[in-house]
Amino acid sequence: MLRVTVCVLTVLLVLTGNCSARKKIVREKILYIPHDSRPVVNKQTIEILEKAGVEIVAPPENLLGNRQDSGDPDLLWDWLNKNATKDLTAAVISSDALLYGSLIGSRKHDYDGDTVLARADLFNEFRRRHKKLPLYVFGSVMRTPRTGLASGYEEPDYYRYYGTNIFRLTELMDKQELVGLSPREIKEFNFLQRLIPERAIADWMGRREKNFDANKKLIDYARDKTFDYLLIGRDDNAPYSQTHNEGRKLLEYGRGIGANRYLTTAGIDEAGLVLLARAVNINTNRSPKVFVEYNWGRGGETIPSYSDETIDESIRAAINATGATSTDKATDADFVLTVNTNPDGMTFEADDALNNGTPRGGTFAFADIVQNHVADGRKVIVADIAFANGSDNALMIQLRQRGLLFKLSAYAGWNTPTNSSGFALAAGILTARMNDNRINELLLRRYLDDWAYQANVRQIGAAQLNWIDGDGRYEVLDGKRAAAAATCAELLEYFAQGNLPAFTGNDRLRVSFPWNRMFEADISFGT
Repeated sequence: MLRVTVCVLTVLLVLTGNCSARKKIVREKILYIPHDSRPVVNKQTIEILEKAGVEIVAPPENLLGNRQDSGDPDLLWDWLNKNATKDLTAAVISSDALLYGSLIGSRKHDYDGDTVLARADLFNEFRRRHKKLPLYVFGSVMRTPRTGLASGYEEPDYYRYYGTNIFRLTELMDKQELVGLSPREIKEFNFLQRLIPERAIADWMGRREKNFDANKKLIDYARDKTFDYLLIGRDDNAPYSQTHNEGRKLLEYGRGIGANRYLTTAGIDEAGLVLLARAVNINTNRSPKVFVEYNWGRGGETIPSYSDETIDESIRAAINATGATSTDKATDADFVLTVNTNPDGMTFEADDALNNGTPRGGTFAFADIVQNHVADGRKVIVADIAFANGSDNALMIQLRQRGLLFKLSAYAGWNTPTNSSGFALAAGILTARMNDNRINELLLRRYLDDWAYQANVRQIGAAQLNWIDGDGRYEVLDGKRAAAAATCAELLEYFAQGNLPAFTGNDRLRVSFPWNRMFEADISFGT
């Protein structure tokens, strides 16, 4: 087995047990409840804060919802009340976890509306007991996946069969409210109403109504200052969709509160880290300046996949939510956020044949943008959103060839484009409190996860599943889980040897699939 680490990081990971770790100063203590147990929103987010010198108090993983177990909101409330100690400097909490058990719980729960609203009322009780604790809450507008396959088995079973039809029906409903439908679209709308089982659409829309009412209650708490800040993310959606429909109505409901207290934007998985960055900035009275630069072409006007707004709107919202400020001069900026968009404004999937490493229009131009800012001594963050669910291979090859991989402050190219842009921004802002070794460890994690695994190894490993004995498939690994993890670890090490800087023998890669599927992997490295 190849042993992996990066030569640029000559003391990478060795520092874990030496004087650098012993000199760690805890400046803040923040309670954090993520919306589920996935590594990127739980372990990886916590890792970033800890490297920034923040002590994080988080629930044990067995209390967090996962794919098979949506979680127990009542147990999470008990945990919160027991762990909300007086020495906390802030609390960053997922409302989905405390109302439904988890993000997936918000999509599949059978709680009645009164129960959900009663749990929402517990936030008011919590505030009465902790009057001075800064309270930052994030929640979601329930997503509208385009297809049953895109739902990843995270919706009720009927969505696998009728998901495409349900999405299209709500797309037409939203469009009808905004601009009206053509005669042909009216016929399609009527056909879809007959096609989708009444019980399925009643269940789906009924759950959405409960969640919508709960979100209105949360907005009320932002208005009356029960919350110091509320961020509501519009989970996977589209310019016309039920998520967009509810999102614009919640935006109107919260009008007048002010963006310094309430904001709704596309995305959700980045929200925890975004608000953790805000908590740190507010506590330290900092508001870093961020200059944003896009690739040429559509750039900031790109409406990426899984979103209902331009990427520039999402990024400006994320800057606001982190407590940072925008600047139109790179020379005045504390950080430069560079955004890798396709010139034509399209967003592809990382497993698309187009993502084969061959430079496309815009590849060299964007690499030049990054290189020039690095050469000017600026702290550069890269949001890699040309492809969803993985890195842009052509860009990464350019960054490698130009020696830029470990000259960045932060990078992200995972999951949806807005997940990546918000996550990269928040992580980058927090690197102001880190030394180079810690920054490079975080960069290495993203390169192994977003570039090596998501954009490359995942597809190869999935293709090899048929060679593994036992029952299981990409979506439900079951008996193939351990063997698939071992295969992917070997593939990752091979990829890293050829694409990341030279390696020593200080550590090795380990892979697991905590959600029993190949979509996300938990990648560990170190001795």
